[in-house]
Amino acid sequence: MSTNVSLRSPTRRRHKDSAPQSLARVLFSMQTIDGTCVDADGLKWFNWLYLQVTQAVANRVASGGFNDPGWLAELDVQFAELYFNALYAALNAAACPGSWKSMFSRRDQADIARIQFALAGMNAHINHDLPYAIVSTCKATNTVPRHGTPHYNDYTALNTTLDGLIDVAKKTLNVRLLGGPLPAVLHLEDLIASWDLAGFREGAWSHAENIWNDPVLAVAILEGTIEKVATFASEALLIPVP
Repeated sequence: MSTNVSLRSPTRRRHKDSAPQSLARVLFSMQTIDGTCVDADGLKWFNWLYLQVTQAVANRVASGGFNDPGWLAELDVQFAELYFNALYAALNAAACPGSWKSMFSRRDQADIARIQFALAGMNAHINHDLPYAIVSTCKATNTVPRHGTPHYNDYTALNTTLDGLIDVAKKTLNVRLLGGPLPAVLHLEDLIASWDLAGFREGAWSHAENIWNDPVLAVAILEGTIEKVATFASEALLIPVP
């Protein structure tokens, strides 16, 4: 069922020179997308969740609650840029990762719940994008992605905060795209219950280490098997609710 959502977006004219350079700019871009998308646009609900996550990170960075807050801020900027790039590509009929395409191509389907869009976007962003963002951040900061480092500890310290936001989203967004109540749907309940953000983020860090150590082999694996799995997961998350 289509809701005729316009595919226009404030990121439509995006290019490399307009990439956000700070957490404040990332937040501004996400707030602009939020204000542009109508409630009947599935993109709005992934962006809404991601905005909550980014604001929580920005608050902790500002409070100095990390070993190296500058590193974590850089990671968030690098990470968000991959989302903006994927959206820009989709809006301009260019190639984007299959896990992202699954969500972008269905963002006007009213028989998919808001939480499905939110989790499908998080799936694509974490399982496909996050390893690259970690590697880019390490290159920009002259650090190395390695378990047990202060940066890894900062990275994992966020898990509790992020899990709390996901739990809130599971309740707040557990409605139809247009806001109506959902029936009890076993496959959807099972998928939501099995969502493991900490596990996905741990996998992303391990993939980043592999890319760092052997870029050619690791990227081939990430863009092959891992991306296929992420795309399959997005497809499963976006099965319409009757």
